[in-house]
Amino acid sequence: MTAASRPQILVIADAAVLAQTAARRLIDRIRHGNRPAVCLTGGSSPLALYRLLAENSLRSEVPWTRVHWFMGDDRFVPESDPLSNMGAARRAFLDRVSVPPQNIHPIPTTATDPGDAAYRYENELKRFYGADRFDPSRPLFDIVLMGLGSDGHTASLFANSPALEEKQRWVVGVAKAGMEPFVPRVTLTFPALASTREMLFLVDSADKRQIVARVFAGEDLPAHRAYAQGDLIWLVVRAAAPEQ
Repeated sequence: MTAASRPQILVIADAAVLAQTAARRLIDRIRHGNRPAVCLTGGSSPLALYRLLAENSLRSEVPWTRVHWFMGDDRFVPESDPLSNMGAARRAFLDRVSVPPQNIHPIPTTATDPGDAAYRYENELKRFYGADRFDPSRPLFDIVLMGLGSDGHTASLFANSPALEEKQRWVVGVAKAGMEPFVPRVTLTFPALASTREMLFLVDSADKRQIVARVFAGEDLPAHRAYAQGDLIWLVVRAAAPEQ
């Protein structure tokens, strides 16, 4: 979290309201434009949001034929594996709505290795974006969803990882995760995640209170380093919010 990011912290009553708030922000970001792009996150925090998007009350508000869905990071496992972030997103909502197959952009975990998958995914992002370098006035994504690990990691950017310092590459392979499950991963880097109109952190459980306090206190944790070209918003349930 940098001074340039202008973080805004919104304390939300509970996890259900957080999911509703996140869904509304996401829909507001993608309802306009010819080709809106969403960068999804893994873990348990976004699942309630994903399920809401597939429910009748909100489904009609999403321009499914126009939106493109990407993944901020994934474990290097098949989509059928319970550890797959894209697999979880498909089960929660993408397979339950009318999304054109070509609008879903999974990290290619069928590649030779995480490095190869990162290379392929970076090329796919560049093709979609239409350039090899980011233009701050033209973000890659309309909204990037982010989670917070109990160790302060976000995406698959872990403490003491060389990936934290990456400035040129958009996607990197992670040979060893910083916490369980210890499987290889593929992750977007901070510059790629930052190329967005809005970065939205989702913190929906009380057990994150201690790590949230450390991030907001300025400790040099990966989540603290996250920044955005556009708005940087933290949605935090009251039970996880540090005392004011």
